[in-house]
Amino acid sequence: MKISAVSYTNTKPFIYGIQHTDFINKIELSLDNPTDCAQKLIDDVVDIGLIPVAATLSLPYWEIVSDYCIGAVGAVNSVFIFSNCDIQEVKTLQMDPESRSSNNLAKVLMKNFWKISPEQVIGADDYSSSTNSHTAFVQIGDRTFGKKDNYKHAYDLAEEWQKFTGLPFVFAAWIANKPIPQEFIDEFNQTLKFGLNHRAELLKELPARADFDLEDYLMHKLDFELTKAKKEALHLFLGYVKAL
Repeated sequence: MKISAVSYTNTKPFIYGIQHTDFINKIELSLDNPTDCAQKLIDDVVDIGLIPVAATLSLPYWEIVSDYCIGAVGAVNSVFIFSNCDIQEVKTLQMDPESRSSNNLAKVLMKNFWKISPEQVIGADDYSSSTNSHTAFVQIGDRTFGKKDNYKHAYDLAEEWQKFTGLPFVFAAWIANKPIPQEFIDEFNQTLKFGLNHRAELLKELPARADFDLEDYLMHKLDFELTKAKKEALHLFLGYVKAL
């Protein structure tokens, strides 16, 4: 079974579980950025991917194959719009080239929550820097660590989604592009749970950062269980994306 997972810190508990159990010998694992992870599943290069949920709209068939996800209830602290002006004053928003769901989440919030329509730029040469005070940018993952205080405004998109809907958010889920045997799914869930149960050991292996609280991030900000409320949020979000 070929599996692609995101290579960010938020996935490391899952990877820890896979690499510290016999499950690693039953799969072919690749680590990719979110966009490439999604594309591999779309192109049928892999069977299962931890993909940005918006990418499911590009799959002719998809099913969720795990009880776990990359999610948050409130602020996640790694998915932001960084801006030097209030969101209502943003005239240009530069999108994250490594993202799919978070770019779409920004678009959904702009249209339905903030009621703004700035110019959207994809593929800016240096999308995460601008001399224009009315240009903001979306950024996700490890590249955001320690940056929150560098900007006058840092909008945590999971927190803003909760303000908008009252629901948690699912950034990525384990998705298959074909039916997967239940026996495999059961062992997969056990493997992922093993990784989550050993986050304390994982944290000891990660390089310490003075500018970012990794323990708070992995133990509290991220919420890995794919609950009923998260599934509701996932489908609500996909509805908003379709309507963009």
